[in-house]
Amino acid sequence: MKALILAGGFGTRISEESHLRPKPMVEIGEMPILWHIMKIYSHYNINDFVILAGYKQHLIKEWFANYFLHTSDITFDFSNDRQEMTVHQKHTEPWRVTIVDTGLNTMTGGRLKRARKYVGDEPFMLTYGDAVGNINIPELLNFHKAHGQIGTLSVYNFGQNKGVLEVGNGGRVEAFREKSDLDGNLINIGFMVFEPQIFDYIADDTTILEKDTLNKLVALGELNAYLHKGFWQCMDTMREKETLEELWASENCPWKEWN
Repeated sequence: MKALILAGGFGTRISEESHLRPKPMVEIGEMPILWHIMKIYSHYNINDFVILAGYKQHLIKEWFANYFLHTSDITFDFSNDRQEMTVHQKHTEPWRVTIVDTGLNTMTGGRLKRARKYVGDEPFMLTYGDAVGNINIPELLNFHKAHGQIGTLSVYNFGQNKGVLEVGNGGRVEAFREKSDLDGNLINIGFMVFEPQIFDYIADDTTILEKDTLNKLVALGELNAYLHKGFWQCMDTMREKETLEELWASENCPWKEWN
Protein backbone atom coordinates (compact mmCIF):
# COMPACT_ATOMS: atom_id res chain seq x y z
CA MET A 1 0.00 0.00 0.00
CA LYS A 2 1.19 3.50 -0.83
CA ALA A 3 1.16 6.48 1.51
CA LEU A 4 0.69 9.87 -0.15
CA ILE A 5 1.80 13.01 1.66
CA LEU A 6 0.59 16.53 0.82
CA ALA A 7 3.73 18.66 0.78
CA GLY A 8 3.08 21.45 -1.69
CA GLY A 9 1.66 24.39 0.25
CA PHE A 10 3.34 27.70 1.03
CA GLY A 11 3.23 27.32 4.84
CA THR A 12 2.50 31.01 5.35
CA ARG A 13 1.64 30.65 9.04
CA ILE A 14 5.17 29.54 9.81
CA SER A 15 6.83 31.97 7.44
CA GLU A 16 9.88 32.30 9.70
CA GLU A 17 10.90 28.90 8.33
CA SER A 18 8.88 28.42 5.15
CA HIS A 19 10.40 31.36 3.28
CA LEU A 20 13.51 29.19 3.01
CA ARG A 21 11.99 25.72 2.50
CA PRO A 22 8.66 23.91 2.16
CA LYS A 23 6.97 23.43 5.52
CA PRO A 24 7.35 19.62 5.38
CA MET A 25 11.12 20.20 5.28
CA VAL A 26 11.15 22.25 8.50
CA GLU A 27 13.23 20.25 10.94
CA ILE A 28 12.31 18.63 14.23
CA GLY A 29 15.45 17.31 15.89
CA GLU A 30 17.57 17.98 12.78
CA MET A 31 15.27 15.90 10.54
CA PRO A 32 12.39 17.26 8.43
CA ILE A 33 8.92 16.70 9.82
CA LEU A 34 8.29 14.89 6.53
CA TRP A 35 10.84 12.27 7.64
CA HIS A 36 9.06 11.87 10.98
CA ILE A 37 5.74 11.26 9.19
CA MET A 38 7.32 8.68 6.92
CA LYS A 39 8.86 6.93 9.93
CA ILE A 40 5.38 6.60 11.46
CA TYR A 41 4.14 4.74 8.38
CA SER A 42 7.36 2.77 8.00
CA HIS A 43 7.00 1.48 11.56
CA TYR A 44 3.95 -0.37 10.24
CA ASN A 45 5.78 -1.62 7.10
CA ILE A 46 4.34 0.96 4.73
CA ASN A 47 7.44 2.01 2.80
CA ASP A 48 6.12 3.13 -0.59
CA PHE A 49 5.61 6.91 -0.57
CA VAL A 50 4.34 9.49 -3.04
CA ILE A 51 5.19 13.06 -2.03
CA LEU A 52 2.79 15.64 -3.51
CA ALA A 53 5.19 18.56 -3.81
CA GLY A 54 4.80 22.10 -5.11
CA TYR A 55 6.37 25.12 -3.42
CA LYS A 56 10.18 24.80 -3.54
CA GLN A 57 9.75 21.16 -4.57
CA HIS A 58 13.36 20.97 -5.74
CA LEU A 59 14.51 21.12 -2.11
CA ILE A 60 12.55 17.96 -1.30
CA LYS A 61 14.08 16.17 -4.28
CA GLU A 62 17.59 17.29 -3.35
CA TRP A 63 17.16 16.15 0.25
CA PHE A 64 16.18 12.64 -0.79
CA ALA A 65 18.89 12.55 -3.44
CA ASN A 66 21.44 13.05 -0.66
CA TYR A 67 19.70 11.02 2.05
CA PHE A 68 21.71 7.86 1.45
CA LEU A 69 24.95 9.86 1.48
CA HIS A 70 24.10 11.77 4.64
CA THR A 71 23.00 8.73 6.66
CA SER A 72 25.83 6.35 5.83
CA ASP A 73 29.53 6.08 6.67
CA ILE A 74 31.41 6.87 3.47
CA THR A 75 35.03 6.74 2.28
CA PHE A 76 35.94 8.92 -0.70
CA ASP A 77 39.15 7.72 -2.31
CA PHE A 78 40.85 10.19 -4.67
CA SER A 79 44.31 8.57 -4.52
CA ASN A 80 46.12 7.13 -7.53
CA ASP A 81 43.85 8.99 -9.96
CA ARG A 82 40.84 7.11 -8.64
CA GLN A 83 37.48 8.56 -7.73
CA GLU A 84 35.81 5.90 -5.66
CA MET A 85 33.18 5.96 -2.96
CA THR A 86 32.83 3.09 -0.49
CA VAL A 87 29.80 2.73 1.77
CA HIS A 88 30.72 1.18 5.13
CA GLN A 89 27.40 1.44 6.93
CA LYS A 90 23.90 1.72 5.58
CA HIS A 91 21.38 3.42 7.82
CA THR A 92 18.63 4.21 5.33
CA GLU A 93 15.13 2.75 5.50
CA PRO A 94 13.76 0.46 2.76
CA TRP A 95 11.78 3.31 1.25
CA ARG A 96 10.58 3.87 -2.29
CA VAL A 97 9.90 7.59 -2.69
CA THR A 98 8.18 9.18 -5.68
CA ILE A 99 8.21 12.98 -5.62
CA VAL A 100 5.59 14.60 -7.86
CA ASP A 101 5.69 18.28 -8.80
CA THR A 102 1.95 18.98 -8.50
CA GLY A 103 2.23 22.69 -9.29
CA LEU A 104 2.73 25.86 -7.33
CA ASN A 105 -0.88 27.01 -6.86
CA THR A 106 -2.73 23.70 -7.15
CA MET A 107 -5.33 22.99 -4.47
CA THR A 108 -5.20 19.87 -2.27
CA GLY A 109 -7.66 17.87 -4.37
CA GLY A 110 -5.87 18.85 -7.55
CA ARG A 111 -2.53 17.76 -6.09
CA LEU A 112 -4.01 14.37 -5.31
CA LYS A 113 -5.46 13.98 -8.80
CA ARG A 114 -2.11 14.79 -10.42
CA ALA A 115 -0.64 11.76 -8.64
CA ARG A 116 -3.29 9.35 -9.88
CA LYS A 117 -0.99 7.55 -12.31
CA TYR A 118 1.38 6.73 -9.46
CA VAL A 119 -1.40 5.28 -7.30
CA GLY A 120 -3.03 2.81 -9.66
CA ASP A 121 -6.24 0.98 -8.75
CA GLU A 122 -5.37 0.11 -5.16
CA PRO A 123 -6.51 1.69 -1.88
CA PHE A 124 -4.01 4.21 -0.54
CA MET A 125 -3.28 6.38 2.47
CA LEU A 126 -3.07 10.16 2.45
CA THR A 127 -1.95 12.64 5.08
CA TYR A 128 -0.68 16.17 5.55
CA GLY A 129 3.03 16.95 5.61
CA ASP A 130 2.95 19.07 8.76
CA ALA A 131 1.63 16.92 11.62
CA VAL A 132 2.65 13.86 13.62
CA GLY A 133 0.85 11.47 15.91
CA ASN A 134 0.97 7.96 17.34
CA ILE A 135 -1.69 6.74 14.91
CA ASN A 136 -2.32 3.00 14.95
CA ILE A 137 -2.12 2.49 11.18
CA PRO A 138 -3.26 -1.18 11.15
CA GLU A 139 -6.26 -0.33 13.32
CA LEU A 140 -7.12 2.59 11.02
CA LEU A 141 -6.86 0.36 7.96
CA ASN A 142 -9.01 -2.36 9.52
CA PHE A 143 -11.62 0.25 10.43
CA HIS A 144 -11.68 1.46 6.84
CA LYS A 145 -12.03 -2.03 5.43
CA ALA A 146 -14.78 -2.97 7.88
CA HIS A 147 -16.97 -0.01 6.90
CA GLY A 148 -16.58 -0.39 3.14
CA GLN A 149 -16.85 3.27 2.17
CA ILE A 150 -14.72 5.25 -0.29
CA GLY A 151 -12.94 7.23 2.38
CA THR A 152 -11.93 7.23 6.02
CA LEU A 153 -10.29 10.13 7.78
CA SER A 154 -8.79 10.25 11.24
CA VAL A 155 -10.38 12.71 13.64
CA TYR A 156 -9.15 14.09 16.91
CA ASN A 157 -10.93 15.76 19.81
CA PHE A 158 -9.11 18.83 21.09
CA GLY A 159 -11.51 18.88 24.04
CA GLN A 160 -11.71 21.65 26.60
CA ASN A 161 -9.16 22.91 29.09
CA LYS A 162 -11.71 24.61 31.35
CA GLY A 163 -14.72 23.58 33.37
CA VAL A 164 -17.88 23.05 31.33
CA LEU A 165 -21.30 24.63 31.87
CA GLU A 166 -24.48 22.73 31.06
CA VAL A 167 -27.02 25.38 29.96
CA GLY A 168 -30.69 24.56 29.43
CA ASN A 169 -33.58 26.35 27.77
CA GLY A 170 -33.84 30.01 28.59
CA GLY A 171 -30.20 30.22 29.54
CA ARG A 172 -30.52 28.58 32.97
CA VAL A 173 -27.33 26.95 34.19
CA GLU A 174 -28.13 23.32 34.98
CA ALA A 175 -24.69 22.00 35.90
CA PHE A 176 -21.03 22.91 36.19
CA ARG A 177 -18.63 20.03 35.70
CA GLU A 178 -15.12 19.09 34.71
CA LYS A 179 -14.33 18.56 31.05
CA SER A 180 -14.69 15.12 29.49
CA ASP A 181 -13.62 13.36 26.30
CA LEU A 182 -17.01 14.19 24.83
CA ASP A 183 -16.40 17.94 24.96
CA GLY A 184 -14.74 19.90 22.20
CA ASN A 185 -14.72 19.70 18.43
CA LEU A 186 -13.59 16.81 16.26
CA ILE A 187 -11.16 17.88 13.54
CA ASN A 188 -9.71 16.14 10.50
CA ILE A 189 -6.07 15.32 11.30
CA GLY A 190 -5.21 13.59 8.04
CA PHE A 191 -4.03 9.98 8.19
CA MET A 192 -6.76 9.16 5.67
CA VAL A 193 -7.51 6.01 3.68
CA PHE A 194 -9.17 6.13 0.26
CA GLU A 195 -10.37 3.78 -2.39
CA PRO A 196 -9.35 4.76 -5.95
CA GLN A 197 -12.95 5.90 -6.65
CA ILE A 198 -11.99 9.12 -4.84
CA PHE A 199 -10.49 10.38 -8.10
CA ASP A 200 -13.96 10.45 -9.68
CA TYR A 201 -14.86 13.28 -7.30
CA ILE A 202 -11.91 15.54 -8.10
CA ALA A 203 -12.48 17.85 -11.06
CA ASP A 204 -9.18 19.66 -11.64
CA ASP A 205 -6.38 21.71 -10.06
CA THR A 206 -8.90 24.06 -8.42
CA THR A 207 -10.58 21.30 -6.41
CA ILE A 208 -10.12 21.62 -2.65
CA LEU A 209 -10.12 18.15 -1.13
CA GLU A 210 -11.57 19.20 2.21
CA LYS A 211 -14.21 21.62 0.89
CA ASP A 212 -15.29 19.96 -2.34
CA THR A 213 -14.40 16.27 -2.53
CA LEU A 214 -14.98 15.26 1.08
CA ASN A 215 -18.30 17.07 1.17
CA LYS A 216 -19.39 15.10 -1.88
CA LEU A 217 -18.50 11.89 -0.09
CA VAL A 218 -20.45 13.03 2.98
CA ALA A 219 -23.53 13.66 0.82
CA LEU A 220 -23.22 10.15 -0.62
CA GLY A 221 -22.65 8.52 2.77
CA GLU A 222 -19.20 7.41 1.63
CA LEU A 223 -16.99 8.97 4.33
CA ASN A 224 -16.19 7.55 7.75
CA ALA A 225 -14.32 8.99 10.73
CA TYR A 226 -11.80 7.01 12.75
CA LEU A 227 -11.44 8.52 16.22
CA HIS A 228 -7.81 8.82 17.29
CA LYS A 229 -7.49 9.01 21.08
CA GLY A 230 -3.71 9.21 21.36
CA PHE A 231 -1.25 12.00 20.62
CA TRP A 232 -1.46 14.34 17.63
CA GLN A 233 0.11 17.72 16.94
CA CYS A 234 0.37 19.90 13.86
CA MET A 235 3.15 22.42 13.19
CA ASP A 236 1.45 25.59 12.03
CA THR A 237 3.45 28.05 14.13
CA MET A 238 6.91 28.47 15.57
CA ARG A 239 5.49 27.83 19.03
CA GLU A 240 4.14 24.46 17.86
CA LYS A 241 7.48 23.67 16.25
CA GLU A 242 9.22 24.39 19.55
CA THR A 243 6.72 22.14 21.35
CA LEU A 244 7.52 19.30 18.97
CA GLU A 245 11.25 19.92 19.40
CA GLU A 246 10.88 19.62 23.17
CA LEU A 247 8.89 16.42 22.87
CA TRP A 248 11.40 14.91 20.44
CA ALA A 249 14.23 15.65 22.88
CA SER A 250 12.34 14.03 25.75
CA GLU A 251 12.70 10.41 26.80
CA ASN A 252 9.13 9.57 25.82
CA CYS A 253 8.48 11.23 22.47
CA PRO A 254 4.84 10.24 21.84
CA TRP A 255 5.03 9.66 18.08
CA LYS A 256 8.41 7.89 18.05
CA GLU A 257 7.28 4.28 18.20
CA TRP A 258 10.14 2.95 16.09
CA ASN A 259 13.53 1.83 17.42
